[in-house]
Amino acid sequence: MSEPTGKYSITMPRDIAEAAKARSGPSGLSAYVAAAVARQIERDNLNELIQVAEAEHGPITDEEIQSLREQLHQAREKQTQGGASAA
Repeated sequence: MSEPTGKYSITMPRDIAEAAKARSGPSGLSAYVAAAVARQIERDNLNELIQVAEAEHGPITDEEIQSLREQLHQAREKQTQGGASAA
């Protein structure tokens, strides 16, 4: 079952609207714009969570970021190797 929808009027630069229309494909401009807005809301929510966490625990250091990136890279490599050997 799909979410209820409403009709809205928005204003945006013409070049952005035309680029969005060109990329929207069969689902149409409304679905394309809705997906873009949903992604922005997710990003805004994530930024709010980061601000709350940093207020409570302090800002994350560059070293912590690099360590987490390395862990993610290693996990992805393991996943890729596991998928290749299962095939």
